[in-house]
Amino acid sequence: MNAFVRPDSYLTLHYRIELASGPAAGSVFADTFTGRPGTLQMGAGQWAPGLEAALVGRVEGERFTFTVPAADAYGERNPELLQWVARSLIEAEASDPSEFTPGEIIEFTGPNGVRYSGVLKELEADRALFDFNHPLAGIDLRVEVSLLGVL
Repeated sequence: MNAFVRPDSYLTLHYRIELASGPAAGSVFADTFTGRPGTLQMGAGQWAPGLEAALVGRVEGERFTFTVPAADAYGERNPELLQWVARSLIEAEASDPSEFTPGEIIEFTGPNGVRYSGVLKELEADRALFDFNHPLAGIDLRVEVSLLGVL
């Protein structure tokens, strides 16, 4: 008898995550079908709760597709998470600060010692604009899954 996915299951699976809304709708964010399968520890925060919820109750060996609205995936975009940061903060940790390119994800340590990462949006002489939203925030997702193993 095939095992059912529970909220604490450990899964071996193939998955494809496509953007179902936004300017890049139809593009693939992640795809394991062309290579090695992935693993997922349910409840460990590896996937958004809304994505995990769509797996609960599914059966080992099943292949299915579902769509998750942004609010249930990685949330809506929060305009307050677009913030200016002193350029000196990011340059302090860069091997070559001249290589910063808008669109790239940059990780740095804030004045409080906490590590931050965000997408660089704009770069000025003394400051940089970062988007600290999750890259998939505000985007509905279409997910195809093939459950290979359920423990």
